[in-house]
Amino acid sequence: MDWLALSGARVLVIGGGGLGAACARSLVAVGARVVVADVDEARLRALQAEPALAAGGLQVITADLSSANVCDATVRTASDLLGGLDTMVHALGVNDRRAITDMPDDAWERIITLNLSTAFWCGRAAARVMSAAGNGSMVFFSSVSSHVAYPLHGPYAASKGGLNQLVRVLARELAEHGVRVNAVAPGYIETDLTSGYLAKPGVREELTALVPAGRLGSPDDVVGPVLFLASPRSGYVTGQVLFIDGGRTLV
Repeated sequence: MDWLALSGARVLVIGGGGLGAACARSLVAVGARVVVADVDEARLRALQAEPALAAGGLQVITADLSSANVCDATVRTASDLLGGLDTMVHALGVNDRRAITDMPDDAWERIITLNLSTAFWCGRAAARVMSAAGNGSMVFFSSVSSHVAYPLHGPYAASKGGLNQLVRVLARELAEHGVRVNAVAPGYIETDLTSGYLAKPGVREELTALVPAGRLGSPDDVVGPVLFLASPRSGYVTGQVLFIDGGRTLV
């Protein structure tokens, strides 16, 4: 794990559920100093109370990130708590599985705000901090839905496709300042947040059949690539969207 050179790294994780929590656990395990921001205070306190995270000094910020001002303040607060910011992981997202013809405006606006606008606002704030320091890495969570046209994923797919382009433009603009920007695009991953959907009759079998690897992914399958992109070992990698999908986007 020392190979990653993340010991002492100052990291903000946006989103404390599912894969965001998995990233926080692994970052602490490799010696990073981590702040997690989420709207759910109970979730944050439960995360902070985990023995390994408590021993690692995990800090939390309770914040409703659905506005530019709060995103900006959250990034600045995390930077103050950590004494700077080396890495930001944006793992905030939501879906609503309805046909576009049945999708109300408020659902569209909520998905675009949480999945894309918060990435823009947090990315902009982190860019200002990191550019001033002359180094940094951002890792955003995209999805295979940014590439594959799943039914009942209209706003979600649009938000993740937009995120991919946001990552590329941020990477282009920030490269000269020593800041790298990348994304991971998971496929079907088993987490507490997806367990309800996967438990529906036939869903697990249907999704697994679409994956050439013959299985669904686990959080560990995603965390490793995130840590690599966060670390100095990926110092010449920027503007990339890494699909972590067991080959799903190949078919």
